[in-house]
Amino acid sequence: MIPVPSQVRIWLAVDRTDMRRGMQGLALQVQETLGRDPHAGDLYVFRGRSGNLIKIIWHDGLGMSLYAKRLEKGRFLWPSPANGTVSISPAQLAYMLDGIDWRNPLHTFRPQRAG
Repeated sequence: MIPVPSQVRIWLAVDRTDMRRGMQGLALQVQETLGRDPHAGDLYVFRGRSGNLIKIIWHDGLGMSLYAKRLEKGRFLWPSPANGTVSISPAQLAYMLDGIDWRNPLHTFRPQRAG
């Protein structure tokens, strides 16, 4: 799991991303396309066309980190590209990384009666 402090903002780049890009290419995309500073301490999450791979870049004050996750089955749920970015909470990111619908998480089991 990514050690995300609670005060960090998390941004989803809703447009398609070339997943062959590394840290420098994604940081350049943050600057040029999203108009944000990739060294400000925020997390930036990118998804490719197939939807089963995401990459996250984060500058923690000491250096840039690149995280990647590929789902064996299914796809990461992603918002439609209305504008360039969407902000989510650390809890929603955790749901997303587990393959859960982060927009409306539902309990899968609810007890019918006690005892």
